[in-house]
Amino acid sequence: MGKAYLKVATVYFTIGVLAGLTMGIIHDFRFTSVHAHVNLLGWVTMALFGIIYHLYPNAANSKLAKTQFWFHNIGVPVMLGGIALQIMGVSAALAPTIIGSIVVVLGVILFMVNVFKHVGNDSNIKSDKNVSL
Repeated sequence: MGKAYLKVATVYFTIGVLAGLTMGIIHDFRFTSVHAHVNLLGWVTMALFGIIYHLYPNAANSKLAKTQFWFHNIGVPVMLGGIALQIMGVSAALAPTIIGSIVVVLGVILFMVNVFKHVGNDSNIKSDKNVSL
């Protein structure tokens, strides 16, 4: 689970950097909120999920982690697409934006539950000798 999140995070990081570069080159910053969400919910959040799941394999191997992975990875692009379409004037994109956002929030709640359930027991964390990213 940790590796999957880290790989997806790097895709979002690349998209975020390219989007920022493109906006800067063409001097069109209408999609700044999409760019920010790509970087925060895509790159930063998923990288942190990946690191936490790598360090806590019991949390990573749970059904909660797998469900949360799919909620986040479906919700984020739906939400981002909806925001982008709304910026372009497509008012019908409000519904997908809301639905995607709710799915992301549900995924975050699942992550919180998973952390409270599986993180904190020192026997669950990988030792420094076993950590290899």
